[in-house]
Amino acid sequence: ISLPISSRPMFCRSWCAASRSAGTAWIALQPGATASVRTFKMSSAEKKRFEMGEDVAALRKNYESTPFTEDQLVADRDPISQFDSWFKLAKETGTTYEEVNAMTLATSSAEGRPSARMVLLKGYDGDGFRFFSNYESRKGGELAANPFAALVFYWPALNRSVRIEGRVERLPGDASDDYFHSRPHGSQIGSSCSRQSTVLASREEVVQANDALAARFPEGSDVPRPEYWGGYLVRPDAIEFWQGQSSRLHDRIKFRRDGGPSAPWVIERLSP
Repeated sequence: ISLPISSRPMFCRSWCAASRSAGTAWIALQPGATASVRTFKMSSAEKKRFEMGEDVAALRKNYESTPFTEDQLVADRDPISQFDSWFKLAKETGTTYEEVNAMTLATSSAEGRPSARMVLLKGYDGDGFRFFSNYESRKGGELAANPFAALVFYWPALNRSVRIEGRVERLPGDASDDYFHSRPHGSQIGSSCSRQSTVLASREEVVQANDALAARFPEGSDVPRPEYWGGYLVRPDAIEFWQGQSSRLHDRIKFRRDGGPSAPWVIERLSP
């Protein structure tokens, strides 16, 4: 058959790739050209794989941004100040982001097995970046065994991302108490009744625990912070600022320091 490569070149490329597994030669051509291939019959498993991944490889974004150069760094050339500048701009973007403080938190077990999840940034200053969680969760167990983590922020409307790496420590109990009691009553109850990351027999199990605790501590009462819940501080030793650019010539400016919190920051430009 003669197969036109026109409005959906990815479909044709995927189709031809599947034919290769059946022993048929294929040629990738530009839109508007044609290719001659032999027909073949897909198995149901092959058809399912083809349909599931049909368009994924063709998904891409054409970044259009002003180049991010070293002369655009904040005046004090401090990475926390630079983060503050980018974070505030992301907030000012309006309704583009429902949770501008959402970040990926990556941790690792003592054996080096990584895991990642989304959490919310709850504060930052010269010491580092703060978030709160269950100390008995998977992330809590991994941080106890291997107290290092990486954070990633991504603000797509700005074509910007920030990567942070550093050592993690628990916040003092009074800081955790202050934040816990600033949360909505329902969030305090939910955090207290959930033994995060443990296996449940059903959703009803945690709902019943939530209802029982809510009856014990009704709205307006003082819910005690569980000992297994509190805050963390990521003390950064590397912060990278990424600005997406056309043709994948992205800008990457990294701040790093060796020798602890008192060491000076070194600024480097990384290849995209």
